[in-house]
Amino acid sequence: MPPKLFQSEILAIEPELGDASRVTISVPAGMANEVRPGQFVHILPRGEGTLDPLLRRPFSVMRPRPENQSVDILVRPFGRGSGWIARQKIGASLDVLGLLGNGFSINPSARNLLMVAGGVGAAPLVMLSEEAVEKGLNVTFLMGGATAAALLSPSQLPESVEYVVATDDGSQGHHGFVTDLAPNYVPWADQVFTCGPEMMFRSLRRALEPHRLHRKPPIQVSMERSMACGIGACLGCVVETKKGMSASCVDGPVYDLDLIDW
Repeated sequence: MPPKLFQSEILAIEPELGDASRVTISVPAGMANEVRPGQFVHILPRGEGTLDPLLRRPFSVMRPRPENQSVDILVRPFGRGSGWIARQKIGASLDVLGLLGNGFSINPSARNLLMVAGGVGAAPLVMLSEEAVEKGLNVTFLMGGATAAALLSPSQLPESVEYVVATDDGSQGHHGFVTDLAPNYVPWADQVFTCGPEMMFRSLRRALEPHRLHRKPPIQVSMERSMACGIGACLGCVVETKKGMSASCVDGPVYDLDLIDW
């Protein structure tokens, strides 16, 4: 489905991740059936009569809801844009561009999938986990947060998913970073998928490299970038790869970790 501009309505708002919200927004007919894990919507975070903030904000789809033509996104009020969206109420109208970007892909031979999530980066991995479980695959979901309150609720994942957490303050699970846990699963995992802050990717790469053989298991990352246009025209969201500069809003946001020029 090609990207389109549309007016969306906020249908539901539920607390998640402590200071964030799980927001359900309406989408055009058929879009919820087409979305792939890792794709995102681009929301204009302002009301009528103002140009501030100027740029749209990207939000990965957490869960499609074809039954009522809607999708869930995770919104944490990082700055003015996401803060404006977080303050909206049920029934509010949003100016949205979507669907955008590529998505995660599961290898046909893969059976054991490892997810590594940080903060709102859990959103696309929830959708990917649900898709994997529907295919009969095994999923371990590693989640990191500053405190226990910042973790994803287990109820957001299928029951068969192994959910393992880490907190910076030790209030729940492993006391430390979620990337500390990942090496334990390298012998088991056929693929690794991750989404979160770039610092987490760098840490994950360092943690896993000594345990991988011939770049196995492969690692797919969803890169977080500020995106202005969402269609590859402004080149404001480029990712430096070993094949050259790449517009993450079009060629990404999902990349092979080993192709990124760190």
